[in-house]
Amino acid sequence: MTAPKPPPLNSLSDAPGIHYHRSSEHSRLCTEADSALLDENNPRIRRDIIRIIAQYLDSQGLTSTKVTLYDEANVKQQRENNYISDVVRLRAAVLDGEWGEVDRICSSAYLKDKKHILYSVYKQQYLELIDDNEPQKAFTTLNKHLKPLEAQQSVHGEFRDLCYLLTTKSIQDAPAFRNWDGIASARERLAEYLQSILEFEIVGRESEHQHLRPNRLVTLLRQAVAYQIESCQYHSEAVPLVPSLLTDYAPVVVPNAEQTSFVGHLGNVKCTAYVGPYAQLVASGSSDNTVRIWNTDSAECLATLRGHTSRIWDICVDRAGSTLFSASGDGTVKVWDIRDMHKPQCLHTITSDDGGDIYSVSLNPLESHIIMAGYDRKIRLYDRVTGRVVQTFHGHDLSVAQAVANPLGNLIISGSKDQTIRFWDMMSGSCVKSLRSHLGEVTSVATSDSGMLLLSSSKDNSNRLWDLRSLKRLCRYKGHQNTSKNFIRSGFVGDSLIVGGSEDGMVYLWDRESTNIVQRLDGHQGIVYDAKWNPKRGILCSASDDWTLKTWWFSPQATNHNVEL
Repeated sequence: MTAPKPPPLNSLSDAPGIHYHRSSEHSRLCTEADSALLDENNPRIRRDIIRIIAQYLDSQGLTSTKVTLYDEANVKQQRENNYISDVVRLRAAVLDGEWGEVDRICSSAYLKDKKHILYSVYKQQYLELIDDNEPQKAFTTLNKHLKPLEAQQSVHGEFRDLCYLLTTKSIQDAPAFRNWDGIASARERLAEYLQSILEFEIVGRESEHQHLRPNRLVTLLRQAVAYQIESCQYHSEAVPLVPSLLTDYAPVVVPNAEQTSFVGHLGNVKCTAYVGPYAQLVASGSSDNTVRIWNTDSAECLATLRGHTSRIWDICVDRAGSTLFSASGDGTVKVWDIRDMHKPQCLHTITSDDGGDIYSVSLNPLESHIIMAGYDRKIRLYDRVTGRVVQTFHGHDLSVAQAVANPLGNLIISGSKDQTIRFWDMMSGSCVKSLRSHLGEVTSVATSDSGMLLLSSSKDNSNRLWDLRSLKRLCRYKGHQNTSKNFIRSGFVGDSLIVGGSEDGMVYLWDRESTNIVQRLDGHQGIVYDAKWNPKRGILCSASDDWTLKTWWFSPQATNHNVEL
């Protein structure tokens, strides 16, 4: 099966009227899509989503699927109806002081998980027993009902004061209940609280009777795509056609000019990684034993992470941009908290058994495990929650240059100096497949966002593309240099391009489909070890033996004298 054909190359680079938005302009134009904008756990929002999906299913003729959706939703709806009914009955029983009926209602299946309601109700019952001078019954209520709900107290120290009331002459003697003004007033306040819960639930259902505009799901998707296009760094006068909804839209751009140079390391720069979803920061690992974090726009060094005693071979950053992981020649992986650039902290140091160089560090898709590999020929899977290695993968004959998880998270893919690429089952630890096509040491492996393609680099002067479903080799990319004792790495630039470093000091870009070199970026004064693309900002970042990082972008004014089409 052949790989899916990418969109036409240079579709944006060749478009007239291209515009580049810098970060300050981007933040002014676009609101970041975070959880504060939409509470997906809000009952009204959940009901709206179900209605919108049902409308779309109906428009596509999937009537039986729509009925199934509503059947499952109605089971939940019936539970919510019973819950509202119980709250209505509970409010009436509280106002009448019928505590036997209150106990029966509170033990129902629809209220037993509403701990905030139960705490308020049993607190009222307890205070009335204290006020009526029935300490034994009050003590029973305290132990049976209130103690298990202690975490629900409205103010700190309230439960302590409830206990204290067993020894006082008056409820007002306890600081938390100094304003106690009698049973009747307290019942009214509790009834008002229960009424507010009812109003919230009932108002939330008003959307069920609100008119639903036609094609609402498609309309929302178009708005989301428009937002993605607007939030891109590069804009064209031509309206782009979005080929898929499975990933965020990113225009096809071929970088052609140096944007920024980052100077400060005291040794060659082995690796780089973007920090945060919008790549406002970029990190680099160097042979000077440090990791530096830079402002992507200004090239200012914001933080230097010190602690390793040997060169940094690899780094990675979690999606939130809050935690950085560094692999070093000192045989350790360090975990850094980088939320505060003024005071970055090393949270944990993970040490290999034999102390040999660790060449690769990455995260699984859920970011729950760290994947480490290196000189000792082993790959280790480290659980971030338990703080221990939960799986070790044996089988390579020589050191492992890189190990990554596939997008599904069920496989680890590794490339080694023994010239093989191996596929490992994450759960069992067994090697399920081995590829031996390269004629030199494998220096890197990377998967496409779709999870259908694999890219490998080798010291046979080639990068190779594989179909991950059939494990068939699709094509080979040549023209660069990768033969000596260096880890030259390559990666994907969207769906259309391949990028890689080279020993001749250039960054190479190939058309993924034709394998032609479409750009050589000349600017480094030494070997280029690593190059990473960021679709949000539309920039490429390269790490070099000349002690620098560089970012590259598409400049309409630049002359594409390095392009071969």
